[in-house]
Amino acid sequence: MKICGFNKTTLLDYPGRVACTIFSGGCNFRCPFCQNGGLVERPEEQPEYSREEILSFLKKRQGILDGVCISGGEPTLSPSLASLLQDIKSLGYSIKLDTNGSRPDILKSLTKDGLIDMIAMDIKTSPERYSVLTGIPHPDLNAIYESVDFLMSGTIDYEFRTTVVKELHKKSDFHEIGKWLKGAKAYYLQAYRDSEEVLQPGFSSYSLEELLHFRSILLESIPLVEIRGID
Repeated sequence: MKICGFNKTTLLDYPGRVACTIFSGGCNFRCPFCQNGGLVERPEEQPEYSREEILSFLKKRQGILDGVCISGGEPTLSPSLASLLQDIKSLGYSIKLDTNGSRPDILKSLTKDGLIDMIAMDIKTSPERYSVLTGIPHPDLNAIYESVDFLMSGTIDYEFRTTVVKELHKKSDFHEIGKWLKGAKAYYLQAYRDSEEVLQPGFSSYSLEELLHFRSILLESIPLVEIRGID
């Protein structure tokens, strides 16, 4: 797996754990609001960390860190993901995988083999608007549905999350998402933040009051809905 980013300590990326975050390069989506545009479109131009460098760091931090978050880009695209996870697992770390849900077969395989402990799946928007939010004409919605169904089966700890962009999300999207994810364990609304690395800079976030309204819509069908990213 091409490792293009490495955050040595985070209290945010892996709920309840002191963790580090590994960022893979490359993605099969082109979400216009993506915060890691360089990783998605130009992974070959990004700094690269060797597996040996990462594992050496993790060996030194045993007993200090207790979790590793694998993010991206889209990590499930990498053929060497499982072997990296095996190496990390051998050091005793709990692993959380961030994914767009486009590779349900990989999620099932990694879970079955005990290589991941938690999955955070991005829900881009309501199903009928996925092509707009993913930036590709024909996203495989059947794969997204399969990943959602797998997580909601209770096989592994999970959360769903949506980065909410004022110019791209509407109230009706959250009514539809609520119907789709009815009974989900946990769902998070993440406030959008603009930056130089965004694929298409210039978007904006809803206010806290507006996000709370979306939360109230989702709470009609999802028992735990929280907001992240508001100062």
